Amino acid sequence: MKKLLIILSLVTGIYLWMDAGQSRQPLLVADMPPAESAVAYDGAIERAFENHQSQLQVEGMGLVVALLADDTKGARHQRFILRLPSGLTLLIAHNIDLAARIDTLANGDRVQFYGEYEWNRQGGLVHWTHRDPDGRHVAGWLKHNGRTYQ
Repeated sequence: MKKLLIILSLVTGIYLWMDAGQSRQPLLVADMPPAESAVAYDGAIERAFENHQSQLQVEGMGLVVALLADDTKGARHQRFILRLPSGLTLLIAHNIDLAARIDTLANGDRVQFYGEYEWNRQGGLVHWTHRDPDGRHVAGWLKHNGRTYQ
């Protein structure tokens, strides 16, 4: 049923429904620039989750639903959870030793991302949202409030 709502919403261009626990919250498609809406709904992340795939470069967009404490073991990472338009949640682990922290991040903010997806039972995580100083890995990024962090 969730996929049908997404397809109908894209056809009508009115709303996408995001599963937010017991209630559903509308995400107005018109609020997103065309490039973000096209990327966010291609289903690659959902397919990777369903197929338990990892080490995939993915791009998408979601709303911040939780701000977590930084991971300070080894390389430091800013951590937060995004809810995708499909309802799937992702942990974003953004290396703040190699890229700028998003200091203004708040619950409900929209974040666009490009990085490497790793499967887990909770929805997965995306990391490598920064440049690789050694040039051996594809560069990733986060976009928030018109600014790119990488």
